[in-house]
Formats: sequence, structure tokens, C-alpha cells
Amino acid sequence: MIAAPLREKKRYGWFDAALRALLEETDAALEAGVDVPEEPGGWWHQYVCPTHGTELRFDPREREATAFRCPHGCVLEGEAYRGAWLVFKHQERARTALSAAAMYAATGEAKYAEAANAILEAYASRYPRYPVHPDAQPWMLKGRAFHQALTEAIWATTILRAFLLLRDEGALQVDAAASDVFFAMVSSSMTEYRRILIEERDEPANNYTAWLNACLACYYAVRDDRDGMETLVSARGGLRHHLEIGVLPDQLEFEGSLYYHVFVLRAYFIAAEMAERLGFDATAWTGSAGQSFRGMLEALVGLAAPNGELPALHDGPYSRPPYAREIAEVFEIGYARYGDARFAPILREAYRRADGGCGGGTGSAERRGLEAVLYGEGDWPAAEPLREPSRLYASAGFAVLRHADNPLSLLADFGPHGGSHGHDDKLNVVLMHRNGFVLPERGMVPYGSELRRRWFARTPSHNAVSVGGRTQAPHTGVCLRFDAEARRSYAWLRSEGAYAGATLDRHLWVDRDVALDWFEVRLDLEETVDYWLHFAEPLNVGGGWTACTPDAAPGEDEAYGYVATSARWTAEEPFAAVAATCGGERVTASLLAVPGGELYRIASPGTSVDPSRPLDGLLYRARGRRATFVAAFAAGDAPIRLARGDEGSVLVAPAGGGGTAMRFRMTEHGLHRE
Repeated sequence: MIAAPLREKKRYGWFDAALRALLEETDAALEAGVDVPEEPGGWWHQYVCPTHGTELRFDPREREATAFRCPHGCVLEGEAYRGAWLVFKHQERARTALSAAAMYAATGEAKYAEAANAILEAYASRYPRYPVHPDAQPWMLKGRAFHQALTEAIWATTILRAFLLLRDEGALQVDAAASDVFFAMVSSSMTEYRRILIEERDEPANNYTAWLNACLACYYAVRDDRDGMETLVSARGGLRHHLEIGVLPDQLEFEGSLYYHVFVLRAYFIAAEMAERLGFDATAWTGSAGQSFRGMLEALVGLAAPNGELPALHDGPYSRPPYAREIAEVFEIGYARYGDARFAPILREAYRRADGGCGGGTGSAERRGLEAVLYGEGDWPAAEPLREPSRLYASAGFAVLRHADNPLSLLADFGPHGGSHGHDDKLNVVLMHRNGFVLPERGMVPYGSELRRRWFARTPSHNAVSVGGRTQAPHTGVCLRFDAEARRSYAWLRSEGAYAGATLDRHLWVDRDVALDWFEVRLDLEETVDYWLHFAEPLNVGGGWTACTPDAAPGEDEAYGYVATSARWTAEEPFAAVAATCGGERVTASLLAVPGGELYRIASPGTSVDPSRPLDGLLYRARGRRATFVAAFAAGDAPIRLARGDEGSVLVAPAGGGGTAMRFRMTEHGLHRE
């Protein structure tokens, strides 16, 4: 939803600073002129360094490029990199057209309208000369300006939005005949792609469909075609139907990826804005199970860390500025529509990451730039962390466990695999702190990287358990019990499809003092069982560790080749304790000693921001037909103390040595505190 006119937003205290940031971004992009590339783009997922696994750098001020650099200094050449660079360049040109149109709408300065019109005019002339892409991979729906029709739809929505904004402001100066041909070609392509996807492939729920819909909605708004919009709203796979079939009853996009959830929601909001221009009431679009735009926003709030950071569940980047801008866009629109104060922490974190915080730095958390200027409304409430309750996402298969007085919380994944965007990660956990992630889901690198399937999607890269040195089979786990009470939250999750003859049970407990993980493995045959924990920040392991060779913990799956062991715990103690930090605050992890087990300190590829920067971690290895791993996490300097009690119970003593030890015991009804 673009609130017009933009000049009225000067009444907000944040608007002048946001506009200055947009001016700087737009002027920097216009230094490269208003020309558009003569060549179509390729596939952006190939814009990745084969040595470091990092996304290559893109400078919007570059007019042309034939050599491409990774953050570590590698210089790469070749058609694949060139094609990927062109994707970024085309997308930047479209964004600059929209940014310049917004600058004109906010300031009335004619030079910005002239620049936006010039970019649109250039594409109206150039687009008909792009061929249907001859180099696209066979599985792709092929575009003209890009390998993929999906990328083309996203790019075209930005072009069409710029056109509409200029028209709204009475500043449109694009040749009508040329733009008619351009937009008609885009519409024809998108209509055909929808037919292929929905009718031939029978995939109306595909995330592609949401963007093809959004692009066509923009076209119908440009043409003032209410009949076309009516058909798009009501058709199979159309604007209303996609919300019904593409979103699960618990309000998450069906693939279980938060990245694709934001991706689809952004398309929904674009389509809704365009439909509303023609008199449709998009607020009435709901699914039969209550699916709604607001529900999709609230689902993200329920999964976020208290600082507003979203976990990278299934495919999706750990963090990158373009994704942060997308998060900012959907939550600015959501805040303008619903005024929900819970959206503010996510917006602050999105702006911080869009402003350079993705690599671990500290960007500004203030509203600024295109997303704020176009979509921002009202003033945010004072900065406060999210204080969400525990929540079970039964259909998507996530469980979140929190306690109001504990800075730590747990998020577990037990649900559907996620299809082509899924990971071998059932019963994986993410440990969250009020400042962010302690045990993160490390995200996904661009799909052109060999690390995608060899490491990032496989079990050893997650905070999960692997059996026999193998990655899990794609499958769906179950939640056997979920209790959310004032004094504690508890979840019992089970997997029986990860490995033949294996039953995996993960019991998670969060109360005011501890976040407890009790993982039981039962096997038909004796095998090696590996329990993995990967930390976002370096560990302080203290004493009791002995250096070991890097090949101390081999495995059958290729993912093990990315794991290096550095030390083995050799102390004769009932538990091992390590410490990490999160946002400058200490977090401790205590692991109960496993009889006959081997505990290693490990290093493995980093998050998808930079896989060449290793993450610190722990690997607890046991062998047999039964294995039980118990870990306790606490905020603060002092670790939880663990010890074995009678009849298989475990004593859990509060951090700092004070208070009475809690006794936990496993029963047929699950984990029980005595």
C-alpha cells in the first residue's frame, strides 16, 4: 500500500532522514546514468565465489563489469558471473526508476521524474529485442530479460509500480505506443507462464504463481482493466485462491521457509494494492482456515527472536541486504494497514541489516530509504523486545517454547520436509536469546554453490542428530505433546522416518531458569549416533579439553568432510560446560556426560553470509542401540550443573550454585519434573 501523496508524510519526525537516505541511494545509482543493459540477465544464484562460497560484490554505480570480486579478494570472470551480474543490474535499474519516481513524488524535483521516465523509456525500447532466453536451464519457466520468468515477474512489478507512481503524480512522459507494446509482451508472457504452471504442471500453490499474479495485477492496474483483475482475483491459482492453497492453516507458506513466506507475502501485498486501485476489497481475501495477510505477519512475529531477527528456516539466506529490504517492505505495509506494535522490532532489525549489519556489523535501526518513504506510516512505539508466548505451528511443523522470565527460548522443526526448499533437519532446534541467535539455523547460500546440497541442506549442518554418519531421509516428524503453561513450556517431538529402524525423540523444556534439551535415540541395530550443536559466536570451553586430529570423527555422508575437530573433552566430570556470547551477553551450555561417548569441539562452514568463516560447535558421538543426550542452556556466566540421579533421572541444578536441584525423569508420558 503506497500512501499518497508522499509529501504529506513530512509530518512524521522520521521522514526527513528517510528521504535523505533515499536521495543518497538514488543519486548514487544515477551516477551510472539512465541507460539499461543491452543484454538480458542470467541466473543470480550463480553469483557466488566457488572458493569461499560467498556472494560476489555488486556495486550499483558500475555501468559495466566483466570481472567480479568476492569479499575475500578473488577476481572471477566468465559468462555465468556476467549473466548473474546483469540480473543485479537490471533489478537495480528497476529499483532506481521506482526510487526516482518516489523522490519526485516526495520533493517535486523534476530531475527525478526525468530520470525515472528515461529508465522506463529505455526498457520500453529494449525489452522487445530481448529473445526468450536461450541459456535458461531446462527446468525453468523462461523469461526474456532473465533466465527465469519468476525473476522477470519481480522485476516487472517494480517497473510497473514506477510507471503508476509517475502517472499518479502527473509526471509520466513515456511514449504510450512503446510502453503499450512492452507491457503487453510482459502480460502475454506472464499469462502463458501461469497457464503452464497451473494447468500443465498442476502447481497452482507454487510461489512462482504468487509473483505471476502480482505482475499481472500491476498490468491490469496500469490498463485500468477491472474485468481482467476480476478474473485474476477469482481464478484457480488467482489472488484469493493462492492464499487458500499456498498458505497453511497456521498462516505459514506451505514450504516451511520464512524467506519464501516473506517472498510470497510481498507478492500478495503488491497484488492487493493493485486490486484496491480498481475498487476491490483485499481485506476480504481470506482462506477457509483463516489464512490472511495479517495472520502471515503475525506468524513471523511468533517465530522471531526477541530482537526481531527472523530465523532462516529451510531455504533462505541467513542475512543479506536485499532480503532485509523485503522484510522492511512487508512489515511497513503491515504496520500501515494494522498498526500492530509487535511489528516494530522486526522493522528495526530489518533496517539495521539493510544498513550493513548483515556481516555482523551494527547498522542503523532507523527508518530510511525507499521502503520507509513509500510505505511507512505513523510512528513506531518505543524500542522494546518481542515478548511472544509459546506457540505450536501444527501444520507447518514448528514449535516455539518460551518463558516470560527467561531470556532464552527454543524453536524446533518437526514438520514437512519442505520440498525443493527443504532440509534434512527434522527435530533441529534453534536456541534464541533476547539479543538474537545462540544456536542458529545458518541459512542457505545461492543455489549455484556446491555447498548448498553438500553441506547447508544436510543434517550435520543443523542442531540435530545424525545416525550412522548419514544425512536424514526427507520425511515428516510429529509432535506428540505440546504444553504451554505459565510456569513452563514443554514439547515432545518424534521422528521415525529419518533412518530405517530408528526412532528419534526430542524433549524440549523451557522454564524461568533453564532451556533443557533431552534427546533419545532408539535403533534396531547398533550404529554411531552424532548429536550436533553449532554456535553463532566463538566458544569459551575452559579446561578439560585435549587437542585432537581433524579426522577424529569421520562420517559416511559428504557433509562430514566439511567438519574439522580441534579438541576432545577428556575431563572426568559429570557434565561439560561451555560458554558463548549473544549481543555481548553470556550464555552457557552444559552437556551431561554420555557413558562411552566422545565429545568434540568442532569447526564447520559459517552462515550463508560467509561460509569461509567457520562456526564453532560441539559434536557428541555415541555408539549402540540406545543413546541419550541431555543439554541445558542458561543466560549468564554460571552454567547449569547436571548429574545422573537414580533410575535414569537427571539432576539439573540452577546456575550459580544456589537453589535446589530439579530432578527430571523420562516416563511413558514424556519428560517429567519431580
